[in-house]
Parts: sequence; structure tokens; C-alpha cells
Amino acid sequence: MSTAERFERLPTAAKLLVILTAVLLPIGIALAWIGESGIRQANRALGGRNEDQARAVVQSIESLIARNALALRVAANGALADGPNAACDRARRALAIAPAIAQRFELETAEGQPNCAVGDIGYTGTLPLAAPGAIATRIAPDENAVAVRVGVINGMATAVLPREELLSAVRESGAGVGSLVLRDGQRELPLIGSPTGDDPKWRIIEVPLSNGNLTALAGIAQQRITTVDRLLLLLPLLMWILAAMVTWLLVTRLLIRPLRRLENAVLAHRSGEGALELPRKLGPSLEIQRLRNAFAHVIGQVEESERETNAALEGQRRLVREVHHRVKNNLQVVASLLNIHGRSAETGEARAAYVGISRRVGALSIVHRNHFAEMEENRGISLRPLATELAAELRATAPEGARGLTIDLDLDSLYTTQDAAVAVAFLITEIIEFAMLNAPNDPIELSLRRTSELTGRLSLGSPILVPDDDDGGGKAQFERIVSGLAKQLRSPLDRKLGRYSVDLPVFPPA
Repeated sequence: MSTAERFERLPTAAKLLVILTAVLLPIGIALAWIGESGIRQANRALGGRNEDQARAVVQSIESLIARNALALRVAANGALADGPNAACDRARRALAIAPAIAQRFELETAEGQPNCAVGDIGYTGTLPLAAPGAIATRIAPDENAVAVRVGVINGMATAVLPREELLSAVRESGAGVGSLVLRDGQRELPLIGSPTGDDPKWRIIEVPLSNGNLTALAGIAQQRITTVDRLLLLLPLLMWILAAMVTWLLVTRLLIRPLRRLENAVLAHRSGEGALELPRKLGPSLEIQRLRNAFAHVIGQVEESERETNAALEGQRRLVREVHHRVKNNLQVVASLLNIHGRSAETGEARAAYVGISRRVGALSIVHRNHFAEMEENRGISLRPLATELAAELRATAPEGARGLTIDLDLDSLYTTQDAAVAVAFLITEIIEFAMLNAPNDPIELSLRRTSELTGRLSLGSPILVPDDDDGGGKAQFERIVSGLAKQLRSPLDRKLGRYSVDLPVFPPA
């Protein structure tokens, strides 16, 4: 079975569902895929922007450290060039005129021994020595700050950048991060929050600064597809499901159910058993209501035409019955007249001739009577009662010498047309008459059997029936008559010793 044939066998609601699926589902899937791709691209763009903001924050701290290191190197070089005495005062005066520069610092010898200090910078013994021109940065061990050491000629200079100054530099950058922590491998300085990489809501970005002396861990919010986003992605598919359900319900309730109710009402109606009763409530569809009215109108016209046809058919049936009745009566009148004239005949041959003619007219009358009786069923003439009545009639009209004639009947219930019934009646009459006139003491067998769906076989048996016997003109005339009657049945006469048989057309069994 092809796909088109399977589709044609589907109900209307299922066909609409398949059509909507074929039209809307690919569009819904495409829109969902496009929406998801768009959200992923937006998330990547947001992630890149947040990463840029994190790097901008780290860059602001890098700039602060570089600015302080440069100012400290310049001030320390100038102060130590005039000797170690009063070097810190000279450096302090130099740094005082520089904006946003740490004012707490310490000058050391090249071996790391403190020379002088301005303000308290805490313990800086963990800082590595810095050669002239080099910079070393560490998390201050005793203070919430970053320590910066620069190498100069004849010594070193160390300053601390407090956490507040670092936060101020972060704020001035204008970039926002969720967390910011500075590490030097041993210590860490949390500036903003302290989320870890284990938190799925945050993404931690590591950015080296100050030539790798420090590492900044910036946390940015992790962008994910939320439940609302997923609902928005599934909205085209939900629209397809909703459209399919609504279409199914509307078609089922407004179209399929009313049509089925209308169909059941039409199928339940039986012509002649009352008026057609169609359901009044068939939903809001005006087209179905008009279809109901059209059904009622057409069926009313058909029933009216059927009543007129039945009335005309009944009149025709009565007319045919009357014709057959009159023919039967006329044949009976003729048979009676023949009997009357036969009794008044002067010779035996004349009386025998009248009786023979009367038998044949009686056989034809019996055919018409049976046809008249079978007209109600319209199945043709029943051969069983026809043969039975005909055998009784022949025995009743037998001559004195054949009053003890025996006719054995073995008959199936078969039906045939009027033309075939006339030929069968005459054939039975001719053979039985020939047998009872020539062998009145021998029994006669009459059988009728169905041989196929459309044929039956009529057989008459008597010792007098000898195919090749020629006893004069009477036997020859008898053979010509029965052969002619067999031809009317469109079948050859099967002549066997003691039995003549012929096939005849019959109606199929009911």
C-alpha cells in the first residue's frame, strides 16, 4: 500500500494533524534552533565583554603599580644620589608633588638593609632583592596591601599600596566584576568578594600582572540559558502542539461528530417506516445544517418518488395477475369444452383426440396457475408443485385401462422461467401420456434434480421408453414432439433405455 493510499484512509482530523505537522513542525524546529543559536552567541558576546571588563580591572591595578614603581624609582634615584643622609626627606618631597602616589615608603641598601622610612610599611623581609631597574611585587605579609620594591643605583626603595587605593583604581576603571583576588604564590589579597571556581554561577579568569609577580583572579558571572529562555526557545514547538490540539478539537467537535450523527441518522432511516428524523443540534456550522436540510429534502423526494413507483408497480402487478387469471380461466373453459365435445364424439379415436388436446390445455393452465401463485415472491415458477399437480391431473384424465397408473415423484425445489415451465409441462405431459397409453401397467418415474447453480435435470423413466424402437408413425411423431420440446429448453434430449432426460435452466438457490 502506497503512502498516498494510507493518507487517504486516515480520518479527517488525523489528516489535518499530519498536514499541520508537516507545515509547522519544521518551522518550529528551525525557529527553536535559530533562537538557541542566538542565545548562545549572545552569551558568548556577554562572556567576551565580561572578560574584557575583568582585564580592564586588572589593567587598572597594573597601571597603579607601574605608576607608583616609576615615581618611587625616580624619587629614590634623586634622593640617594646626594648620599644616604636625609634621603627619605628628599624622596618624600619628590613624591609629594606626584598625584595618586603612595606616601609611605622605605629606602634600603643594595643588601636589603633599611636606610630610612616614611610612615609604617610593615615587615618587608620576604620581598626579594631588586637590582637597579628591576621591580618586585608581593602581597604585604603584615598589612592588607601590595608591597612594591624597585631597584635603584646604590640601593632599593619599597612602598606599599593599601587595599583602599587598589579598590579606588578598580572603581575608576568603570569595569565591574563579581570578585577580584590578588595572589603572589604564598598569600592572597581579596579585593572584591571571594567566589571559587567550584561555583557554577561564576567564571574565574586568571590574569598575570607586574611581570608575573602577581596573579589577579577576576570572577565574572557565568551566562546560562535560563528556564525562561528555554520556554522561549520551545515557544514555536508549543505553538505547534497548541495549534494541533485546537485544530483536532475544533474539527472533531464542529465537523466530525456532527457529520457522524448525521450519517448514523441517515443510515438508521428505513424507507416506509416513518418520516426521516435528523438531529436538530449539529453544532454552530451553518454548512452542516444546510447539508442536513438538503438530506431531508432529497430523501423526501426519493421517498415520494418511491411511493409513486410502488403504486405504479402495484397497479402493473395487479394488471399482470388479472391477465394470468383470465388466461387460466379461459384455458380451463377451453379444457371443459373439449371434455364436453370429447364425450359426445362418435368414435374412440375422436374421443382420444379430444382428451389428448384437453390434457395439453390443462398442462398450460397449470403453468399459468403456478405462475400466478409465484408472482408475489417474484422468484419464477416453482417446478415441484407444478410437476406434482400435473402428475395428479394426468392420472385423473387417464383412460379406463390406465386407472391404476403409478407415477413416482422425486423432486427438488427448483424455480425457472415461464417459457421453460411451459416446455417442461408439455414434455412431462407428452411422455407420461405416451407411457400410459402404450404401457398402462408399468410405473413411471419422474425426477427433478439440481445439477449446478443455474441448471437442473428432468428425468422420466418407463420401460416403454426405447430410443431406437420404431413401431410406426405414432412413435416417430412422439420422438419429434419431445425433441422439439427439448430444443425449447436449449438442451438435447438424452435418450437411454427406459429413461429420457433433459437439462433445463433454473434460478440460483436463495
